[in-house]
Amino acid sequence: MNRRRFIKTGSAIGAGSLIFPGLLSDGTLQASAYKLNHKPNPKTWSDNDVTVAWLGHSTILINFYGKWIITDPVLYERVGVYLLGTTVGPSRLTPAALKITEIPKPDLVLLSHGHMDHTDYPTLKAITELYPDQIDVVTAYLTGDITDELPWRSMTVLDWNQHTKVNDVKVTAIEVAHFGWRYPWEKDRSRGYFKDGRSYNAYLIELGGTQLLFGGDTRNTDLFNILQGENVEVAMMPIGAYNPWRHAHCNPEEALQMTENFGAKYFVPMHCQTFKQGNEAYEEPMAWLKKAAPKFEVKVALEEIGQTFTLA
Repeated sequence: MNRRRFIKTGSAIGAGSLIFPGLLSDGTLQASAYKLNHKPNPKTWSDNDVTVAWLGHSTILINFYGKWIITDPVLYERVGVYLLGTTVGPSRLTPAALKITEIPKPDLVLLSHGHMDHTDYPTLKAITELYPDQIDVVTAYLTGDITDELPWRSMTVLDWNQHTKVNDVKVTAIEVAHFGWRYPWEKDRSRGYFKDGRSYNAYLIELGGTQLLFGGDTRNTDLFNILQGENVEVAMMPIGAYNPWRHAHCNPEEALQMTENFGAKYFVPMHCQTFKQGNEAYEEPMAWLKKAAPKFEVKVALEEIGQTFTLA
């Protein structure tokens, strides 16, 4: 396998560690430890509404007035280094709420950055092979090479504050405070390589006068304050893997505060309860979120993987 191909498929996990915490002492992979209590049913969703379902980790399925959008799709049992058709790395703590074949054909895929737990090559390969030349993708600056060989209908690479319109949906890339290298030797904007380093985005998406935010992955930052004065209805924000990775990930209360600062009405948590990436207990991020939520005006819309929220 040549170096370019390895970079496209191999990856750092979570906060950049190459250690696979899902491996057991005998080298086998940990099985899913938690069951789903909810399962979305996209067939019942109305194209006249905005409906979102948390499928696990940072994967959100959205029916945006009839446009199907999926964020950072990671739907297989494991993430990690993908070699010779096999992924070596941690397995899910909770199964994905939907299988690839249960998801309506996406009109648009949003990829926030190149980490394997966000740009999962096997999932993207399966989706594009199921719907070849039918799906548009938006990805971050200098990350298009990871999946450019897949049969997308179109690929748009957005730098911070750039925007495009895909299938009538306006997509604007928002700067976050994270890092972007997919493999440790790569150049990355967090290391000062702003012109030739991999980047990392959140996305503001707009259709029919409604705005949603997909927050990507971020530590605590005031960068989202650029959205003050906008009218964000639903913010999908990361809340996990903050212990000890504070340099890369926010905690639940910080996520709520950032969301409150730009005035979003509803909060959808993500980036927790799926893979073991931090030292915090499985239950801790969501318990902290629920305990802190009454301090804020923004309303928590979902609390478990598989739950569905429809914007009234």
